[in-house]
Amino acid sequence: MTGRLAFVFPGQGSQQIGMGQEIADAYPEAAAVFAHADKILGFPISRLCWRGPEEDLNDTYNTQPAIFISGVAILRALRAAGYQTEPDFVAGHSLGEYTAYVAAGALNFENGLRLVRERGRLMKKAGEQNPGSMAAILALDDETVARVCAQAGQEAGWVQVANYNCPGQVVISGSESGIDRAVELATAAGARRAQKLAVSIAAHSKLMSVVGQEFRAAVEAAPLNKPQIPIIANNSAQPLLSPEAIRAEMVEQLTSSLLWTQSVQYMLAQGTTHFVEIGKDVISGLIKRIDRQVSRTAVETPADINKLMEA
Repeated sequence: MTGRLAFVFPGQGSQQIGMGQEIADAYPEAAAVFAHADKILGFPISRLCWRGPEEDLNDTYNTQPAIFISGVAILRALRAAGYQTEPDFVAGHSLGEYTAYVAAGALNFENGLRLVRERGRLMKKAGEQNPGSMAAILALDDETVARVCAQAGQEAGWVQVANYNCPGQVVISGSESGIDRAVELATAAGARRAQKLAVSIAAHSKLMSVVGQEFRAAVEAAPLNKPQIPIIANNSAQPLLSPEAIRAEMVEQLTSSLLWTQSVQYMLAQGTTHFVEIGKDVISGLIKRIDRQVSRTAVETPADINKLMEA
């Protein structure tokens, strides 16, 4: 392989019934991840991942650990299959950053699962205490979206950019009234689409700050190691190289914008030519819109692993 390799991990929204089941059936190492998770959490989350019901899987409290567990299971299966190439970088989209911490050796599976479960609980709690919404804005430049958020914030209620996903795709987050007004303004500004998302929390906005102290305490209590692989941070699009930097990132990520476009651009600038997405093909599509020439592979099933091994 010429060029550098990055592993990337999807976040919330990539969940689906059946997630991880094929991998667990094919690889005992992956099945062991699900069994360990069931024991840690005290209930069969493996059954929820594989059989649903969908409503329970889509509950933030369950969604976050489910995606995390499936990602680690795929990583273990990949290694068990004999894929030993180490990535030069890892990065995750929102929740996916926690799977990246495990891949980089900064966080072990058990502590990561407990932390992700608590993150999901607190984000759900914040949504109940501070209700909000999110919306996707397509085909507007970042500066125009920022102006839309500022105007909506003055006229209706707090709104901010949550995710810079790729050029022409930005997600905004904030109060219900603010999001409604921002959608109107974005449409008037020429957005190809400005559509509210089916979520009940204002993720990556200051509305999450109501649980900030509780989450900070959980982060401070979680044992962390120095990462063995540079983790490209959502908040800064720069490498996280120490436990202290990771803790700060975890806390800030709850309320700040995700710089995914900039994170991918950083890895490209460092010579990355191959991206392997560990999980459902979600952020590979975003990477394609950032750079159409770069190689992208999503690994979710045993067949995907075989294809990657043959490449």
